[in-house]
Amino acid sequence: MIDQKTNSILTELHDIITQPNALRTLIVLMVAFIAAYWGSRFAARAVVAAAQFIAVRSDSSTDHERTIKLRRVETYLSILNALLRAAIIATVVYLTWKLLARPSSAIPYAIIVSALMVVTVGATIGIVLRDITAGITMIIERWYHVGDYIRIEPFGDVSGVVESMNLRSTRIRSLNGEVIRLHNQHIQAVKVTPRGLRTIAVDVFVNNPKVGRTLVEKAIASMPVSTMTLVSKPEITREEQWSEHLYLITTTGQTPPGREWLMETYFVDSLKELDEKRRGLDALVRPPLVRFADPAAERSFKRAVRMNKP
Repeated sequence: MIDQKTNSILTELHDIITQPNALRTLIVLMVAFIAAYWGSRFAARAVVAAAQFIAVRSDSSTDHERTIKLRRVETYLSILNALLRAAIIATVVYLTWKLLARPSSAIPYAIIVSALMVVTVGATIGIVLRDITAGITMIIERWYHVGDYIRIEPFGDVSGVVESMNLRSTRIRSLNGEVIRLHNQHIQAVKVTPRGLRTIAVDVFVNNPKVGRTLVEKAIASMPVSTMTLVSKPEITREEQWSEHLYLITTTGQTPPGREWLMETYFVDSLKELDEKRRGLDALVRPPLVRFADPAAERSFKRAVRMNKP
């Protein structure tokens, strides 16, 4: 009696495992989902670990060309992460299909899967293809890389550091810490800040070079230095006499995008405040002149702007 019950139970389990039925289908789908999830997660962790290793070497490199190459590798690893996940999920889906599709039930399964594929593909293929096409174009033309500071057009207020990118989307982190994700098809243009820094020069006009230099040095001493403020203390890069009582002192500093006000406002206000507190005649004879002083931009404009030389 017990043997018959045991055989009956084993037979039912055998039928559940080998014959098409709702319970078997549910179990296979659950196992496939778990396998796809954990398989893609472990693969992603391996790729992310490699990308982090590259990122550390990129951030610590002092050679600009080497930094660019390492950031390209980091960008390609970010794309590989997405492709690897898609490949694992596609493999699991294919194996699940092969396991569930028996000869006797191939036609019904084929009809169901075909209907699902038509609905899914019809709803998403256009969007996905536009994203992928835009992503491939940007990667081939090297619009930007992981680690670059960019501003997205036509969204003028969307800017930040590229944390990751793939064929479908780009993830950036803004100056205030917000994480922004964009579909690649919506990125019409990109403004890339070279090395993530803005070079700003302040031209100070004084009537006494010694007093003027002292004022500038005191203002420089009050400037904060950190990753999110000034990369280093501003430097006096130029001193000239323009006339008998007019001298020029140029101070140059580098700030991250969005922190230009440190040179444009804070530094200038410090100069004015120090000059007002000083005893004697005012040293500043003109308001300080603030301008961008990017060396690469100056070289380019030197070719474009042609002045008649005497």
